[in-house]
This record gives sequence, structure tokens and C-alpha cells, in this order.
Amino acid sequence: MSEHPDQWPLPNVDQSLAGQVAIVTGATAGLGERFARVLAAAGAKVAVTGRRTERIAEVVEAITAEGGTAYGVRLDVADPASIEACVAEVSAELGTVQILVNNAGIPDAARAHKMSLELVDAVLDTNVRGPWLMSTEVARRLIAAELPGRIVNLSSINAFHYAGEGAALYATSKAAVSRMTETLAVEWARHRINVNAIAPGAFASEMMDGMISRIGDPSAAFPRKRLGHPAQLDSTLLYLVAPTSEFVTGTIVVVDDGQTHR
Repeated sequence: MSEHPDQWPLPNVDQSLAGQVAIVTGATAGLGERFARVLAAAGAKVAVTGRRTERIAEVVEAITAEGGTAYGVRLDVADPASIEACVAEVSAELGTVQILVNNAGIPDAARAHKMSLELVDAVLDTNVRGPWLMSTEVARRLIAAELPGRIVNLSSINAFHYAGEGAALYATSKAAVSRMTETLAVEWARHRINVNAIAPGAFASEMMDGMISRIGDPSAAFPRKRLGHPAQLDSTLLYLVAPTSEFVTGTIVVVDDGQTHR
């Protein structure tokens, strides 16, 4: 062991993100909005991104009112040019991005054999290609700058457990996100870029509201008869981006309240 044991504090749990620049995709509502606020509260300068410019401004204003630092950028993760422009703008305005939370995603809400090609492309472009291109764009700059980084992808419990709710492509896309997490972690370990994922169960969000309107509230079938609140992911997110978890990479953390039996 090259480091002297006495260098480690007891406990070794520093979660300060002071001086870090973060991008959260899909930060205009739900889990993404919460993630942006949490990172800002921990000291990071946060780029709030999404397609709804009015909501971007509202989230930036909320973070500023809470004492944080935020900067808004319109981003469509299904558009490669938008991704490149977003990362370039954030880097110029705030500094090199060292934390990326790939949260943006869309459901399919259709049976596989009835899906249009347009919907197939939209789901794959947003849920798979988008996180891939965001990750590689951020990693490319980190490698050039010889800086460490943290990437957190949003997978889903549907990547591991599928009950046939008419979201087969969504589940497939999230399985791809999980595998993307594992493989990029290996590729970039030598560059000190950690890649991990969170796989939430059913949480209250705009996406969940849409599902409830179509098929009803699924929480009645859960052991604890409840949906998760976005705040219940705070500790997992901070764990994965905190300075003291730098030995953790290629990990997928399931947070589902025992909703599924895998």
C-alpha cells in the first residue's frame, strides 16, 4: 500500500463538491431537478439543462435562491450538435465539467409490435445514444485536461425486472445504459473517470404521472405500498459523486424500496 494509513480521516466521508462543475440532463422536473439542487447544495456549480427554456430559468432561479450557483443551457440529448454545443458552453462559462448526471430519458408506452419507427428512434436516441454522446464529450475533455471525473447514469429497475407493462423498449434501453456504465468504467478507469449508475424503482415524477394515468397507480402491489420521493435518492447520488467514493466505479446501485423481486 503506497499511502500511509494515517492519511485517511475517520470516517472518510467528505461529500463537499466545492469547485466542481456539474451538468444534469433533463433537469427541468422530477428527479433531474432534484439532482441539480442537491449538487448545488453540496457546493457544485451546476448546469441546468433540458428542452423547456422556461423551466430551465425557474430551476436556476430556485437554486440561486437556495444559495447555490446554477447556469441554464437548452439541451436536446437526441441531437448530437446540441450535446456538443452544451458541453462547450458550460465549459466556457463555468469551467471543465467534472460531474455529469445523465438523467434525461423518455418512456415508450406502447406494445413492441405496435411501435412506430419514429417512437423507436426517439427512445433509443434519447435513452441510449444521448447518454453515450454526453459521456464521451465530457470524458474527452477530462482526458485532455488530465482531470478526474464522475459520471452517473440513470438506469432503471426495468433493466433487471420487467413485468410486461408495455414498455419493452424502455426496459431494453435501460439495460443498455447499465452495460454502458460497466464498460465505460473499465475504459476510463486509467483516466480517473468513474462511471456508475442508479437504477431507481417507481418514484414520483412526471414520467410516473403519465404511467399512472394510463394503467393506474402500481404502488398497491408494492410491499410498502408507496412510491419513492426524489429526495430518497439524494444520498445515493452524493455517494457516487463524492470525493471519498473515488474507489467506486462500474457499479449500478438499485434503489427500489423492495418493489421488485429480482
